[in-house]
Amino acid sequence: MPFDFWAGWVAVLTLSSVLGLGWFVFSIYFGSGQEAEDSGTVWDGNLREGAHPAPMWWFWLILATLVFSVIYLMLYPGLGSFAGAMRWTQAGDVQGSVAAWESRFSAKRAEIAAAPLDALQADAKLMAAAERIYARNCAACHGTEATGQANLFPNLKDDEWQWGGHPADIETTIRAGRNAVMVGWGGILGDAGVRDVADYVRQLPHGATSDHPGMAQYNQFCVACHGIDGSGQTLLGAPSLADDVHLYGGDAAAVEHSISAGRAGVMPPFGNRLDDMQIRLLVAWLTRS
Repeated sequence: MPFDFWAGWVAVLTLSSVLGLGWFVFSIYFGSGQEAEDSGTVWDGNLREGAHPAPMWWFWLILATLVFSVIYLMLYPGLGSFAGAMRWTQAGDVQGSVAAWESRFSAKRAEIAAAPLDALQADAKLMAAAERIYARNCAACHGTEATGQANLFPNLKDDEWQWGGHPADIETTIRAGRNAVMVGWGGILGDAGVRDVADYVRQLPHGATSDHPGMAQYNQFCVACHGIDGSGQTLLGAPSLADDVHLYGGDAAAVEHSISAGRAGVMPPFGNRLDDMQIRLLVAWLTRS
């Protein structure tokens, strides 16, 4: 097999290098040609070949290094596929470290994962740890202060939660992710219809009048998700339109674009990246008053 060939090739190269270096050093210090024939050439007035041979402590240092290398190759992997007398592997070392870590911390982490949110929120050290978890995993999108950014990622510090602000809802969002679907209505409404509905939506927080030209189209195409009063439905991820919070911007152009082209926001799942304790700490940090 190719692996066996290359393993053998590595072993041959390693042994050849060790033996070659040993022979080379021995021949310099103890070989028959250790006293070079004087060629009569003189450099810099008094410097002749062989006048200043390498000191013997160099030899003993190199010999000790060679002996150490041979012992190491006998005990640990280094000769191709030979595992060494200690049978050490990097994977085994990692597994041992993980097992030791689990043995030491798993009970405490399970205790934190099951603790009430108010108890976690009262612990300054745990909240500091939660903030670090947020910084490593969430800040790139939601900002270092968790206030959202770029009219793409929602503010996590307010009371508006597209998929529900209950701790269980937030945990589901973190663990499983979310996929929002706002379909585009531009082809059905036309440019004038998009403008009318956008203007109606922008007036909903302030009490849109019943004779508004966009109301009929809103009632026809939008109420199924956003409700007749614009309060939204968290089960569908349909945000409230009855407030002034607009993820993608609340100006006329942004709202018209949302209605015309649609939106498809994605919150990736973190359940395969964060464990139960980390998710619990994040939920506690995000819901503290």
